[in-house]
Amino acid sequence: MSAPEHRLNPTDLKAFCTTLLCAGGARPDDAACVAAHLVDANLKGHDSHGAGLVPAYARHMKRGLVNLEASEQVLANTSVILRINADGGWGAPAGRRLVERACVKASEHGLAAATLGHVHHLGRIGAYAEQAAAAGLVSLHFVNVTDHAPLVAPYRGSDARFGTNPVCIGYPATPSRPAFLLDMATSQIALGKVRLAANRGVAVPSGSLIDKRGMPTTDPGGMAGFELEGALTPLGKHKGYGLAFACELLAGVLGGGGTIQPGTTRKGGITNGLFSIFIDPAAFGDTDWMKAETDAMARYALASPPMDWDSPVLYPGDPERAIAGKRAKEGIPMDEVTIRQLNKAAEELGVVERL
Repeated sequence: MSAPEHRLNPTDLKAFCTTLLCAGGARPDDAACVAAHLVDANLKGHDSHGAGLVPAYARHMKRGLVNLEASEQVLANTSVILRINADGGWGAPAGRRLVERACVKASEHGLAAATLGHVHHLGRIGAYAEQAAAAGLVSLHFVNVTDHAPLVAPYRGSDARFGTNPVCIGYPATPSRPAFLLDMATSQIALGKVRLAANRGVAVPSGSLIDKRGMPTTDPGGMAGFELEGALTPLGKHKGYGLAFACELLAGVLGGGGTIQPGTTRKGGITNGLFSIFIDPAAFGDTDWMKAETDAMARYALASPPMDWDSPVLYPGDPERAIAGKRAKEGIPMDEVTIRQLNKAAEELGVVERL
């Protein structure tokens, strides 16, 4: 039986998370940005990347695994290339600044490429594609993870060798269609979803997890804490494995922060590398035709008769928009275990507020 859930007001949850992060030593602007990014993930239905991460972030602050006084270093800044070393600072503020600067370059020159290395957890990558789409740009994002034990087994492997290494593609809205958003881990499911399953006392989908002996399991218990046992499996077998490897090369090597191989230091935090490409559609043809063709393709794909009439074909990005509308009205659902973890973090940080 799954654990009961509570509904939390998004504004109150954001304020609570901001208070906790500030109490841990984060600068107020950074704390507000990180909290907003986390709660936005909850609103979009990605609870694995939401406020439930704050206890882990609090531990990272306490152990010095996030640089609270980070000063970003510009490694390269040309007309179409931007390379940033985040100096171990928070992911959401650094990521949003990188996207903003790269979007300016792409709008002026047609395209731009940007890297962000040595940055704390970037969170839900779809937020950065949404930011670029709002500026009228196409964007592609590849992410790797270091400073953390591997989580995902390679195809045909029996132990973890990769992070969940997300890939994200965003495409701007048309007058009749909202922005396209593909945001996915290269594992069958994300680690955060396994931990939520453990908190809720439910099984994970068959084929998404192997145990410490390399055998298939649906029990998420081995991934509940931070001493991980077993491994996630790659999305689509060799396909997800190949994409995860590509993320190591693009984000880890080109991004300058290194790959997850053990020669790169692992202190037990979450450090990301990011490689992003930004494209102005206007540089590639008639934008009116592009918008009409985008709409025509969407109508064609979504017109496929559904296998289950209660589950029609959706446009990528529609699930997040639908859930966001629902949760903005009804509140963000959160299980009791996650609430206890957040309240415990508040107590340890000397914060009197409780959820």
